[in-house]
Amino acid sequence: MSATAIIEIIDLKKIYGTGDVQVAALDGVSLKINQGEFVAIMGPSGSGKSTLMNILACLDRPTEGSYILDGEDVSNLSRVQLAHIRNRKLGFVFQSYNLLPRLDAAENVMLPIIYQRDPPVPVGERRDKALAALDVVGLANRAHHLPKALSGGQQQRVAIARALINDPVLILADEPTGNLDSRSSYEIMALLHGLHERGRTIVMVTHEPDIAQYTGRIISIRDGKLETDKQNGKLGEELRQKLRLAIQESAGTES
Repeated sequence: MSATAIIEIIDLKKIYGTGDVQVAALDGVSLKINQGEFVAIMGPSGSGKSTLMNILACLDRPTEGSYILDGEDVSNLSRVQLAHIRNRKLGFVFQSYNLLPRLDAAENVMLPIIYQRDPPVPVGERRDKALAALDVVGLANRAHHLPKALSGGQQQRVAIARALINDPVLILADEPTGNLDSRSSYEIMALLHGLHERGRTIVMVTHEPDIAQYTGRIISIRDGKLETDKQNGKLGEELRQKLRLAIQESAGTES
């Protein structure tokens, strides 16, 4: 049985400017990411990786080429249609967490389903779904805590729970460990790796090679073009040990 493509982009181009003053942020990128993959996208500043991520996230549209998400060509959809796709099919994890400071953890997690209209989620089910998502990331006992009462790693886990609540076909993580210390970074990568092992498709932008090593595939972008696309193989024993220690330490902290 052939693998199911969640992402397929074909000769993707994104041009900024007009006339003689044009910059190709993406210049003919083609790739496919299948269901269940955990992929890191890397590249130096100005390489085009952020532009690619914005298009994958349905936050922007390509100038030329095709973007097929979960079997649907979304290249030329309107902004309203793209917003609907984002809410229905995508989960987002940001470097800065993007939690609302006056809402507790559960309220932050349920935000995506508050705006869901197809179908709407009854009010009574929203908190149950939020608590279930927090349980997945090991923070059910922090549901009533405001973000300021949580560590950076805990806030990022709340953000991951929020990304999961709509059961998306794709999780997009933009520098998810960028604001974290080493221990918290390992905790987050352990959590993402666990989600991947349970079948989630994850695409992560990172500038940290050691963090990229936790993924199964590493794509490098340079000057708007795909430079390398390498399978990372299975995690080495050293990385597995770091993940195990991160999980154990996290469990000890939360107990």
